[in-house]
Amino acid sequence: MRLSTRALGLRIGAVPIVDDVSLDVRSGEFVVIIGPNGAGKTTLFNLLSGVTRATSGTIALGDVDVTSAPPYRRARLGLGRTFQTSTIFPALTTLENARVAAQASLGGSGTMWRLADRERAPRERALAVLESVGLAHRAHDVSGSLSHGEKRKLDLAILLCGEPSAILLDEPTAGMAAEDIPAMVASIAAIHRDQKKTILMVEHRMDLVLGLADRVAVMHHGALLAIDTPERIVANETVQSAYLGDPL
Repeated sequence: MRLSTRALGLRIGAVPIVDDVSLDVRSGEFVVIIGPNGAGKTTLFNLLSGVTRATSGTIALGDVDVTSAPPYRRARLGLGRTFQTSTIFPALTTLENARVAAQASLGGSGTMWRLADRERAPRERALAVLESVGLAHRAHDVSGSLSHGEKRKLDLAILLCGEPSAILLDEPTAGMAAEDIPAMVASIAAIHRDQKKTILMVEHRMDLVLGLADRVAVMHHGALLAIDTPERIVANETVQSAYLGDPL
């Protein structure tokens, strides 16, 4: 699914938080957004997902203008999102968290508390997704007992159980232990490679960006400073001055 904006903006009083951002993410493309703290990256995600209403410009999912659409409408059209902090149900097991998301996507019984094995399709989807993100061995553990890195993987699993066409990942490796990051990155890369999802991801680590992204977008003071291949972004003198520092 193509995700695009035209002259998208958010002003609070006279202050531009997101300033005239025009961005096209092609169907199946992987774009990573980088930028210093306060550049407007998460606010851009809030605008795209409908958490915050834009004060100017437009947003489209495929051919549908969703500028004024609420978050649930965008989700039904195929847009999914993770947040910087985990949004799991800590009292439910890992499997139950994923199953509830799968059940919401697949429809059927609205009674989420009936025995899981009575609704095979949501359970089977949940188990398959947990396997794909490396959490199958924790399926029956209460999710509140998971490590921070495992909770981040569960966030991703919950998102995938809804089978979105376009995915917004807001710093999916934030706060993860160094030894947990490679597995998370491998899961995200596999989603893009095998499922052909459109992915827009915020990430600070350029070493991760270089191995994942088709293109890198750089935000600075709420504006889109540049968007290009990772190699060209690294070599871009304007980007170096604003964000990267010395050439990598």
